[in-house]
Amino acid sequence: MALGAMGAVVLGPMAAAVAPAFAQEAAAPTDPLTIRVGANRDFTRVEFAGVIGQRSRVRREGQAVIVRIGATAADVSRLRNDPPPGVTKVETRAVQGGSELVLTLAPGADARTGTDDGAVWLNLYADAARAAQGPAPTVEPGSLVRVAAEAHDDQVTLSFPWTAPVGAAVFRRGDAVWVVFDTAARLEMPKQAAMGPAGAARWATGPDYTVVRIPARNDLQVSAVGQGATWTVTIGGAPTSAATAVEVTRDDEAATALVARMAGATKAIWLTDPMVGDRFAAVTALAPGKGNGALRRTIDATLLPTAQGLAVETSTDDLTIKTEGDLVTVTRPRGLTMSPPSQAFDEAPEAQDKLKKAAFPAMILAGWADPGHDGFAARYRALQDAASLETIQSTDDPRTPIEARMQFTRFLIGSGLGFEAIGVLNAAIAKTPSLQGEPEIRGLRGAARASIGRFEEAEADFSAGALAGDPSTKVWQGYLDAQRGDWASARQNFAAGAAVIDDFPNAWKARFGAAHAQAALELGDLNAARTLLAYSFSQNAPAADQLTARLVQSRLFELTGESDRALAVYKAVARAPLDGIATPAKLGVIKLSLAKGLMTPVQAAAELEQLKWRWRGDATELAVIRTLGGLYLSQGRYREALETLRGAGKQLGNLPGAAELQTDLGNAFRALFLDGAADGLQPVQAVALFYDFRDLTPVGADGDEMVRRLTRRLVDVDLLPQAAELLKHQVDERLEGVAKAQVASDLATLYLMDRQPEKALQAIWGSRTTLLPTALNTERRAIEARALMDLGRYDHALETLGTDTNGPAQDVRAEILWKQQNWAGAAKIYEARLAGRAADTATPLSAAEESRVIRAGIGYSLGRDGASLGRLSRAFQPFVERARSRAAMQIALDTLNGMDGVASATTFAGLTASADTFAGWVASAKEEFRKQTGG
Repeated sequence: MALGAMGAVVLGPMAAAVAPAFAQEAAAPTDPLTIRVGANRDFTRVEFAGVIGQRSRVRREGQAVIVRIGATAADVSRLRNDPPPGVTKVETRAVQGGSELVLTLAPGADARTGTDDGAVWLNLYADAARAAQGPAPTVEPGSLVRVAAEAHDDQVTLSFPWTAPVGAAVFRRGDAVWVVFDTAARLEMPKQAAMGPAGAARWATGPDYTVVRIPARNDLQVSAVGQGATWTVTIGGAPTSAATAVEVTRDDEAATALVARMAGATKAIWLTDPMVGDRFAAVTALAPGKGNGALRRTIDATLLPTAQGLAVETSTDDLTIKTEGDLVTVTRPRGLTMSPPSQAFDEAPEAQDKLKKAAFPAMILAGWADPGHDGFAARYRALQDAASLETIQSTDDPRTPIEARMQFTRFLIGSGLGFEAIGVLNAAIAKTPSLQGEPEIRGLRGAARASIGRFEEAEADFSAGALAGDPSTKVWQGYLDAQRGDWASARQNFAAGAAVIDDFPNAWKARFGAAHAQAALELGDLNAARTLLAYSFSQNAPAADQLTARLVQSRLFELTGESDRALAVYKAVARAPLDGIATPAKLGVIKLSLAKGLMTPVQAAAELEQLKWRWRGDATELAVIRTLGGLYLSQGRYREALETLRGAGKQLGNLPGAAELQTDLGNAFRALFLDGAADGLQPVQAVALFYDFRDLTPVGADGDEMVRRLTRRLVDVDLLPQAAELLKHQVDERLEGVAKAQVASDLATLYLMDRQPEKALQAIWGSRTTLLPTALNTERRAIEARALMDLGRYDHALETLGTDTNGPAQDVRAEILWKQQNWAGAAKIYEARLAGRAADTATPLSAAEESRVIRAGIGYSLGRDGASLGRLSRAFQPFVERARSRAAMQIALDTLNGMDGVASATTFAGLTASADTFAGWVASAKEEFRKQTGG
């Protein structure tokens, strides 16, 4: 009878592969994170070892293999400089709560991962076929599994003979044994009489799992053994084998979680107990057997003892269980609620009064910096010695308290020694990784990192689940938001931590007040900015912090129209011997003096050039660069402007103003080559400027239009090779489909204008595609035919034109007939191309039209067609007086007048030279380029 149970798959893992032995690089076993690399002819193995490395997690996203390696800095220079076969790129990136190593696989490459000997391994295969080792056998969905039972008085053994290996979970829950498989199938279960001491089994199948519930007394032991594709479950008697214990550890790097190392984990399956009605999860794993030996309870989840796999109970609705390779992670969106790791330590001696723990984990107390009666050096040595002794003791006794190290840390942070404090805390974490979940350790390390300008690392600490909801952490997060220009978040976080700001030392209260005032200022809340500045000034903070607040006050004066007061304050702060404060003040002086007419643009540019090198690496540098770049643009110094704006590089990309600077750079390039600002430059200068900054060309229609405009300018001055090079880059590197075919047609036209028909054919043939617009297809045929004609392949050219009768095709056809000395045929086409033109005698003929008249007349003369020549002469004789080639027109339109049998091609050789149709075609092609670009 089927059991009504509900389930869901969370995530399927990557199949594991057994690697052959090979040589590995040796590394110090005591390093918290050790990366070892080895290779054989089939694959490369990368191992992550050490107390931090063995907690690494591996996941696959498309062609990227991502290894989360915690907050410890990793040396990946070997991998980056010499990527393994099958890997195209190796990079690291900072993420919330740690860092990740990203390996991009080449097409056809593959990867496998697992754990072994206390390390996480990653096998990289250049050829995916080697990783697969042939297709793995699978179970046909819905297939029948005949379960065999062997019963005795005190035990029953059930055998599940699958057709291929499957993952399983076996555990007791209350008065029933549950057997869960990760594959859907139909079971043929034995009758109740064959179940010995157990009750009648009931089974159910879901979309991708099968579950069996077997009633059994609590005193009956349960064991599971997997051999090949057969799972054997024994209920009662003595356990038949001891399953490998699944290691479960705590992870506090980001959201607090439980992480189980279970080789061959396949999926998490959510089920509902029909007798109780609650929801729980089973995590299946492949053979051999492995289980959780002891009950483990937390507020949010309970891990049951299992004979195979994992079983998780929860009373929450948002618990998530993910399988990533051999790691199973149990967590919630905001992390599990767990006691701090230090709770397991022995009780520490009473702390000195002035170095006691603060009420909140990320708070700094003013008393921590007190050196006492003996002075700073003596206090430092005493605290350092106590911390060192405690570290030595913790090597032998893991329950050794951490209070001495924390007292030393508090003293260092209170004294402004952020680097030293970080070193003490990192050493404690390396010794005991579970301290990552200690709120005070994460809070104080984040504070120390923020105090020395390591804002990204500080944000990783403050984002830890152990600090969720802490008001002192909110204050620091507001400060970090202000440093990166996220003003709205800064105000929100400062407001969330307002209740505890007054408990910080005066110097930090002044800094927080100034940062909050700047955020209010940027969001337009000037009254709040005034109030916060007054609060900052009232703290009697050190001079540097007061000057920082004065800078914000100067900005406030600017926004309220008090430019004279603002200029005075800027000048006063600019005299400070602190470059980090004086530089932004000097920038304010230059900008206000320029706006008030007290300084010329040339003087301002010279001052800014000096200022650009005075202070580097933060938002002040970006502000100086933006100001100087804008000044150069306004003066028409385009190259200096672009070089200045690009000089910041991408290393400052996370700073406030970085996005605006990139926008300025893009807008300047657009103004030059799209809006016409560079039209005043000589074409050669314009193209040189474009090539030097070609990486700024926007993707899409705007970038293509820039190139076409620049091409038109080069064509106008007959710089055809340079123009062709521009279009060739577009065709080869940027465009696809119809757009590529269109630009390739223009490129072929340029090659023909430059008398390079072979390259013209290559451009046309290399951009062929289906479903082109009819007009574009017609244009491309005419260009291809003209190129073939220039190569002397007249029949092929006429075949290419086919039945096209449009103007460009007729021009090429007439030219081919002329070259073949089919005078009458060519003359008819030239005259047809002049249809209707004779009626407008007020408008002189264009150069191309004159060429057609002359050639038509000569063709009729050479073809001895006097009637047609007379008709042509009557129609176009009125245009002779104003013709460019008056004599040639007159001679060509004269009737034969007794020249029958005398006129030949040599007779009219001079006239045909004056009627050069190629020159006319070039002129019309140039005109077409102007029309396309609005020139």
